[in-house]
Amino acid sequence: MLNLFEVIETNNMIEHERLDVRTITMGISLLDCCDSDLNKLNEKIYEKITKYASKLVETGESIARDFGVPIVNKRISVTPIGLIGGCACKSPKDFVTIAKTLDRAANKVGVNFIGGYSALVSKGMTAADENLIRSIPEALACTERVCSSVNVASTRTGLNMDAVRLMGEVVLETAKATSKQDSLGCAKLVVFCNAPDDNPFMAGAFHGVTEEDAIINVGVSGPGVVKVALEKTRGENFEVLCETIKKTAFKITRVGQLVAQEASKRLGIPFGIIDLSLAPTPAVGDSVAEILEEIGLERVGAPGTTAALAMLNDQVKKGGVMASSYVGGLSGAFIPVSEDQGMIDAVTAQALTIEKLEAMTCVCSVGLDMIAIPGDTSASTISGIIADEAAIGMINQKTTAVRVIPVIGKKVGDTVEFGGLLGYAPVMPVNRFSCEKFVNRGGRIPAPIHSFKN
Repeated sequence: MLNLFEVIETNNMIEHERLDVRTITMGISLLDCCDSDLNKLNEKIYEKITKYASKLVETGESIARDFGVPIVNKRISVTPIGLIGGCACKSPKDFVTIAKTLDRAANKVGVNFIGGYSALVSKGMTAADENLIRSIPEALACTERVCSSVNVASTRTGLNMDAVRLMGEVVLETAKATSKQDSLGCAKLVVFCNAPDDNPFMAGAFHGVTEEDAIINVGVSGPGVVKVALEKTRGENFEVLCETIKKTAFKITRVGQLVAQEASKRLGIPFGIIDLSLAPTPAVGDSVAEILEEIGLERVGAPGTTAALAMLNDQVKKGGVMASSYVGGLSGAFIPVSEDQGMIDAVTAQALTIEKLEAMTCVCSVGLDMIAIPGDTSASTISGIIADEAAIGMINQKTTAVRVIPVIGKKVGDTVEFGGLLGYAPVMPVNRFSCEKFVNRGGRIPAPIHSFKN
């Protein structure tokens, strides 16, 4: 039971420390929408989404008013479209019609984004999967709210290098297709290893096939709250530091649990999970980088950065998991460059490189996220970056991802403005030595030996 002190403490976190619920995401299964007729398939998808999510935005806004908790985004995730469109879609153009339907449905119910324009190809690609992947550049260029993801590897199945090679080409084509918006389409495209079925955060959200017909997943945030708590522990040892992070993560997650349960009750849809990630924004004071610097780093990227991030990620999970009945998604600490002012400052100061970010992804929630790179970067280099990150996830049995943005017409040192929660980013250099022969070998890198656990 909440006491008066806890109520006051929570209000203070909301008013002064930027605590918010980053997203309420409704997952909707489209498995029962399958049809061999493309028009009927699109009709069924539109009708189901608009029926289930008709009150999602209204409910989120009413909960925010009633409880005084900011709820930044209301979103939808759907069953990976690569699994739904196989019977009706015979070409990439056919899949684009589904992207337009998703966008129209998202606009109708008023959500910020809809995720699930996705394919799961860690072991191999069906013809439908390949058609969907090849449709991504056009799909993201002609829609506003659709987000896309492709899972190219897993610890159980290995790393599909044919898919990795294709995704390098698709990322570059998406950048070109949206070049008038500074290649913004790539900000809505993520390439995964070990993608979770219940992630509420975009651009990687989709509704896994093991989920119920519809569920409510909530993603919380609160880097500012953690930073303020750590300011009070300056000079203390790591035991005190860890306890402080755990207790703060517990409090943040309790707010998310409250919102999730209330949304579930009001919408009549089962509660799924809380994703207890520390997700930053471009706003000053809402930065994971600033937490790491409060721990004792002069700048993120300095020696000790990976160890500090590992500790932060672990303590967030330990504190948060005790505060919710179900924890899932990604859960930990996000390190997107463009969405975190502290990360941007570290890149500008040349303290942080892509190679150091890659090392940090070994211990954080996800991977190389919202990184602007030169527009003349080759498709094979992008594929190599994806392969490296997927290998980290595959070997370490964790989720990793790549969301890089080759900004057409921009070079190292330029700055790109994406706007809103996506923020802005300095264009970072990439290694200019070629990996083309490696990427073009084709086939699949086998699963690691420790994946055999049956």
